Amino acid sequence: MGSSSSSLNNIPNAQELIQETGFSAAHLLRLHERFEFLDKDQKGELRPQDFAAVRELAMNPIGDRIVAAFFSPGKETVDFPTFVQVLAHFRPTDTNRTREGTQREPANSRTSKLKFAFQLYDQDRDGKISRAELLQVLRAMMGMQVTEEQLQSIADRAIQEADLDKDDAISFDEFKKSLEKVDIDHKMSIRFLR
Repeated sequence: MGSSSSSLNNIPNAQELIQETGFSAAHLLRLHERFEFLDKDQKGELRPQDFAAVRELAMNPIGDRIVAAFFSPGKETVDFPTFVQVLAHFRPTDTNRTREGTQREPANSRTSKLKFAFQLYDQDRDGKISRAELLQVLRAMMGMQVTEEQLQSIADRAIQEADLDKDDAISFDEFKKSLEKVDIDHKMSIRFLR
């Protein structure tokens, strides 16, 4: 790895990012290479269209929602530290790692992963997944494989099963409870060194 991009010295605040996200130095270097690859304009920031080069996102029916999760409301670009912080949600949980001196919950904790998944549904950021928001995701994921009537039925059943307070929407606590038996770590983990 003789290239100049293979050194942590070329990554501003690398040690803080390692500490904050739990990525190893090797992971951080690999992610920096990916970031630079996506940053075609070499401006040190990515725009939503730059993510089109990620095949897995382009093929994912909710890829546009995942890409949108990288961007704070009103922001049109994402820098490397933010890129890494978002990707930390997909890092497998490391139960052996202690996070001394940190007050925040790690991005790869079960709760943080669930909050990230919840925001993919809760597009209006009101803290609830409405029937309409659930239907948007179901349409994107299932497309033409099922009829609109079947989609409506799936959405109705999901809301009925998860909506404990009967307000016709799913709060984060209800979302979390409905997924308590799901291995979210397995479903939301990506191998970063390939």
